[in-house]
Amino acid sequence: MKRPLPLAPRLALAFLMFKGVNLLLNALTFPQLRTPPASETLPTVSLLIPARDEAHNLRRHLPGIVAQAAHEALILDDGSTDETAEVAAACGLQVIQGVPLPPGWKGKSWACHQLAAQASGEILLFLDADVALHGGAARALAAHLQQQRSGLVSVLPRPQGLNLGTRLLAPLVDVMVLTWLAYPMQWLRWPQASTANAQVMAFRREAYWAAGGHQAVRDEMLEGTALARRVRAAGWPVSKALGKEHVGIRAYRSYPASVRGFSKHALHVHLGSRPLLVALGALHFLVYTLPWLRRARHPLVWAVRLAGPAERLLVNWLTGRRQLPDLLEALLVPVTFLAALPAYRLALGRQVTWKNRTYTNAAHKHSEQP
Repeated sequence: MKRPLPLAPRLALAFLMFKGVNLLLNALTFPQLRTPPASETLPTVSLLIPARDEAHNLRRHLPGIVAQAAHEALILDDGSTDETAEVAAACGLQVIQGVPLPPGWKGKSWACHQLAAQASGEILLFLDADVALHGGAARALAAHLQQQRSGLVSVLPRPQGLNLGTRLLAPLVDVMVLTWLAYPMQWLRWPQASTANAQVMAFRREAYWAAGGHQAVRDEMLEGTALARRVRAAGWPVSKALGKEHVGIRAYRSYPASVRGFSKHALHVHLGSRPLLVALGALHFLVYTLPWLRRARHPLVWAVRLAGPAERLLVNWLTGRRQLPDLLEALLVPVTFLAALPAYRLALGRQVTWKNRTYTNAAHKHSEQP
């Protein structure tokens, strides 16, 4: 007589099926950036990069920025203590010296606001300093924005240059985007369905200012998603795209840096709710870790065990990460929850620190400490 499947594996299977359906829908519908014909006339693009102590990233990525042949490329030096400004100037980019952060603003939003005020392109393309543009990425983004008739397109860049420590957490951004929300859901009237990745955001100039620009989301930690919802409320479609071979990112250089990076957004991703953060953390332990810690007393427990690594394999394949190390990364899935525990601990605190700035870690209201 077969043993009945316990409640925990049944819950895990239901959760994995929900995510699997979203992943399948995204595999079928999620747009990808494509290189337009050289003869296609496209709007002018301003490349806008906020940078604070980013000399190491700029040395690596600025050659790809310069090669885009965009209308202009501006870098705002946001009070850096390293050679950020010198590296940017040596590459021939225009460097704007940032004004000190006013009260009530998050650092990145203030930097982006200053960049937007200086930009003259028809498309405002905001890039984090750790983002790499390959080939004709700027033209591909401009073409996508034009074809979709969107006010905003945000890109999910392909992680690159990962080491063992960063493979534990950095790819979870892709997993979250591609398994939690199916792309067709963004066309619903439900506000929570409109999301965006602030690492790479391309706006039509008129849509950006109609939404109020970064000034309208100056106190938001998830400023990208907040701006996407304002663009949509202003009457403009919002789109996303996979970066694949056009747009890459090396967001963190080590496991500790990944922990700090994830902690600053974790509470806000969970709607500002600490109980929800804890509950979903427990659910991820139940689904991805616990099945490997207990003896499999039912054949379907093996299905739960293997579904987690299979999910990571499919996400990596969809985002264009198909080298052997990217595929072997799936073996790390059972320990991902344990690796994320330090980030959970920091996220549950009352303050988070990023780029030597400390912010109150609250659901909606954010204030900066000097």
